[in-house]
Amino acid sequence: MNILFVGDIVGKAGRAILYARLVSLKQAYNIDFTIVNGENIAHGKGMTLKLYEELLSNGVDAITLGNHAYSKSDILAFIQKSKHLVRPLNMHPQTHGKGIQEFEVKGKTIRVINLIGSVFMDNVVETPFEAMYQLERFNKDKIVIVDLHAEATSEKMAFAYQFKDQCAAVLGTHTHVQTADERIIDGCAFISDVGMTGPFNSVIGRDIQEVLDRFNGNFSKRFTVSEEPAQLCAVVITIDEQSMRSTQIQRIQIRPEKELNNEH
Repeated sequence: MNILFVGDIVGKAGRAILYARLVSLKQAYNIDFTIVNGENIAHGKGMTLKLYEELLSNGVDAITLGNHAYSKSDILAFIQKSKHLVRPLNMHPQTHGKGIQEFEVKGKTIRVINLIGSVFMDNVVETPFEAMYQLERFNKDKIVIVDLHAEATSEKMAFAYQFKDQCAAVLGTHTHVQTADERIIDGCAFISDVGMTGPFNSVIGRDIQEVLDRFNGNFSKRFTVSEEPAQLCAVVITIDEQSMRSTQIQRIQIRPEKELNNEH
């Protein structure tokens, strides 16, 4: 079984490259199930019903979120009924939606869990470690995929080593910079950060000049999403269907054509 996980989709440019490339990616890697992190999909923050439905219509099976999960109030109107949206289990408020969703694929149960890190993050109800300890008996006999939306790479890596026996994959999101540390830890696929699917010439998706202004003492502006062409960052995880453990993780980064042509 092959699972595609696409990193944080940022704004219009991120959506455009996802929709342009998703069919070919699924064909090239023989994908059985597709997960995307969509917490930045609506103008850089949050999720709307229109974009949620758009993702599903383009072939996405599950959508994880993060610290911007509730940035658009529109989400409260549909998150409770959604069967494909997964918000951080251990983040306040916990009264809306689900932090875990299950999907039947090729006769197996894929259990998608969304957790938020406790280091440098707000509104954390309990650490991801505390939350995961409580799930152990429910995770048995399932393909458990965790999106750990966290700032600290050390927290994400430590989590993977702690819960490698429960999880088929622990995939880091949030920092928007793809890391080159993908590995298999005793049958658990891991990467510190899958990376961003959003504007390549930007500062983690935001307009460069606005970010420079902020660092140079101008605090009057709100950051807007860059309108530059996007990159796509993702991983493909191969699961042994008998053991329900990962055997391979492959990192994908597709840059805009003009950037590829400038590489040496």
